[in-house]
Amino acid sequence: MYTEFKEEHSVYKPTQTDLTFPQAKHFSNFAELRHELKRKLVVACRAFSYFKFDYGFAGHLTVRDPEFKDLYWTNPMAVHFKHVKISNLILVDHDGNVVEGNHSVNRAGFVLHAAVHKEHPEIVAMCHAHTLYGAAFASLGKKLDPISQDACAFYEDHNVITEEAGAVAVSEDAGMNVAKSFKDVKAVIHQNHGLLTMSKHSIDSAAFWFSALERCCQQELMVMSTGQAPNLVPHKRAVFSRENVGSDYIGWLHFQPIHDHLVATEKDMFD
Repeated sequence: MYTEFKEEHSVYKPTQTDLTFPQAKHFSNFAELRHELKRKLVVACRAFSYFKFDYGFAGHLTVRDPEFKDLYWTNPMAVHFKHVKISNLILVDHDGNVVEGNHSVNRAGFVLHAAVHKEHPEIVAMCHAHTLYGAAFASLGKKLDPISQDACAFYEDHNVITEEAGAVAVSEDAGMNVAKSFKDVKAVIHQNHGLLTMSKHSIDSAAFWFSALERCCQQELMVMSTGQAPNLVPHKRAVFSRENVGSDYIGWLHFQPIHDHLVATEKDMFD
């Protein structure tokens, strides 16, 4: 028996077991699990379209193959997030070779994602896109401040990379710098570039935390524009909030309404 992910304790799980609530799925073999992960990857790509995270051909999402751990599934090069579907996903190795699928791989996507997946075998999924507020905030070269409960989800759980700042990430050295920065955090802000998130749990979680990070960047930029210093959440409260609403499981749970909405409204995803 194979499971989508390992169940975790959460205060948000209902104590009544007879109520409808999202649950991890179980599969009898790798083929079934692989199909589900590809399905979820497509939904995550459609979510990036839904959130308007597109910017030309920039942006790449990956999920590690459940059986062949040195391979990962990703969206095809130069295909809009809105048009990603199961039939055009590609399977790529850590050397950037497409081993299944008809499309090419995004060079920057290979450089960044392959390095992270290779350096951190525990990482299941990763997301990156060139977003409006993330790119603007990244120019500051600083971490998020704990200005809200939302921002506290990233408190002491993200890093800032200054190496290769502003240089297009097509050299393998850039990928290694990103990989090193992903030790024990779920998000990275690459100065003069943008946002990256990862998950040891699911593509659902990585995708949601990317959208949340973009939103937190927007919030802080809005506060900065007022010229007033915000009231920061104290350390102990920030840690408490992160521990309760900043986990991989909570990211997965947050993503489920988005998943269900897209499945109900975009009928061509699983072609």
